Amino acid sequence: MEHILPAGGSSITPTDPATLLRLLQLVSPALPIGAFHFSQGLEYAVEAGWVGNEETAGEWIGGLAAHSVGTLDLPLLIRMHEAWLRADEDAVRQLSRRLLAARESAEQRAEDRHLGAALARILGELGIAAAAAWQHSADASYAALFALAASAWHIGPGETSHGYLWAWCENQVLAAIKLVPLGQTAGQRLLDRLIGEIPSIVARSRQIGDDAIGVASPMQGIACALHETQYSRLFRS
Repeated sequence: MEHILPAGGSSITPTDPATLLRLLQLVSPALPIGAFHFSQGLEYAVEAGWVGNEETAGEWIGGLAAHSVGTLDLPLLIRMHEAWLRADEDAVRQLSRRLLAARESAEQRAEDRHLGAALARILGELGIAAAAAWQHSADASYAALFALAASAWHIGPGETSHGYLWAWCENQVLAAIKLVPLGQTAGQRLLDRLIGEIPSIVARSRQIGDDAIGVASPMQGIACALHETQYSRLFRS
């Protein structure tokens, strides 16, 4: 029977201040996992002229948020959150492998594993014992460790999804500010637009059945693959 997540748990306002602060800690750019090193194909998109101003940057980031992160990362993130809550680490590993297998380039898989391992190390330092086994695991994805932190810190599934997507969007906007380049105010306009889109993306992600999880963003896959050999670049490949 196909697994579609219930509509419940979509609240975005934690009632416990400590929970809200933990969520802010988890999505903070100050979290030392190195997310700022990666552009997720945006650098090549700028080089190729696909993205060249605020409008096209918004289309690129918003499109990927809806048709990549929202249709692949978020459905698997919430399933991993559920698995961590029931202490089913085997299920988490299976879901994390599925996420990594769905990445369309070596660059994307390497980024995911790097962020996952880095977050595992930080969580271990913060007292989450289950993170230790993931520090050197090829199965470690960023979403798997994000879900572990959220479950350990009693962050609900709705807040977890909103926080994850916000962190992704913010990192992409910061990359666009450097690459296009855009001014800081333009970056804030992009974030304002994305804030209006994130809740509906999260809501749709909860209605995606197991067999429908995946991506519909071929240009990102092409951009990431070509970025691996791009001659001049600011971001890691």
